[in-house]
Formats: sequence, C-alpha cells, structure tokens
Amino acid sequence: MGELIGAGPDLSYEQRLQKLQKEHIALWDVLGSCERPGSLDSDIRSESIEVNDFDRFFAAHDRIHHVFCNGGKAQQLFCRHVHNSPVEAIQLPSTSPAHAAMSYQDKLRHWSIIKKVLSD
Repeated sequence: MGELIGAGPDLSYEQRLQKLQKEHIALWDVLGSCERPGSLDSDIRSESIEVNDFDRFFAAHDRIHHVFCNGGKAQQLFCRHVHNSPVEAIQLPSTSPAHAAMSYQDKLRHWSIIKKVLSD
C-alpha cells in the first residue's frame, strides 16, 4: 500500500490507517485468529480457525464493492468461510517474502488493480 497510495512504513501506523481511510480502503484479515506452528499459511491448524465477522462488517459497510485477497490462502479461506459475501474475492499475489517466485515489480503491477478500481 506504500507504493500504491503512499501508506508506506515511513509513516506511523496511525498515519497509514488515515491514508487507507482517505482512499476508502478497508484492511482486515480473513481470520481473527488461528494456530500455526510456523509462519507459513499452509501450517494453519484448521481446527483452530476463527473467522472475522464479515456478515456484520458488510452490513455496516454496504458500499464495499471489491475484496482483494493477499495470496491464495486468504482467498481460499474467504471463499470457504465467508458465505454471505456481497462481493467476489479477487486473489492478488502474496506480498509475503515467502512468495519469492514473483518479483516485487510484478507483484506491484498486479496490486495496481486497486488504484484502477479506486479511480473508476
């Protein structure tokens, strides 16, 4: 989000949130909590998954038109657990350093769809 809307790590957390809000971007994890022995999404223990309350979130924010998922696991979890989604989940490449198969510039090119959607 730093490259896309100027909400980079040089700003405080509060300033980054303000930038996101100004651009009408909500940032929320699919999972409220889970257990995993390491840092890989593939290690998430399915029995420990607690999904954030998207029904309530979408009801409170009825102008959301797009959901962009940070990687395949986020999209998979969203599609599996968020049953009343008024929008389609669009998978973007994971920004995780563990996803090193794609260059930063290629990831940025894919993520730039967000700027296009915001300007439409």
